[in-house]
Amino acid sequence: MDDWRRVTRAVFARHSNPWSAWTRWASTPLLLLPVWRHSWRDAALVGVWMAANPVVFSPPADERAWATRAILGEEQWIAERPIDVALAVDAAATAAGLVALVAAHRHRARAATAATVLEMGLLMAYWELMARYHDRHRGLTAGAAESR
Repeated sequence: MDDWRRVTRAVFARHSNPWSAWTRWASTPLLLLPVWRHSWRDAALVGVWMAANPVVFSPPADERAWATRAILGEEQWIAERPIDVALAVDAAATAAGLVALVAAHRHRARAATAATVLEMGLLMAYWELMARYHDRHRGLTAGAAESR
């Protein structure tokens, strides 16, 4: 389990780079491409990008950036697993993403676009909650949060 925590910490350390966070968020519409085109090749390419994105950027120099605080807050939030409004916002964003995927599969461009815009907006609300979570729990590591 300690190995898994170290891997998770290393991934979040790099993913908290604002370039990683923002490019991954901006890549959200790419998830629809393989479904729309019914292409396993596209799915593989998008999958490789989404898997590589959190680790290709270096860790940020500091924690001042909003995106950095959001990602680090998410790491803490996941470790603690609180049942709060952030859980509902995250679930709503996931639901919107699933609606977008179904709409893309059915080639419903307007519905896919609307659901993706909603998903991305909800993700911004989720990030805000995560940045606040980070600010409230600053100084706690995921390991320290789990031991409380």
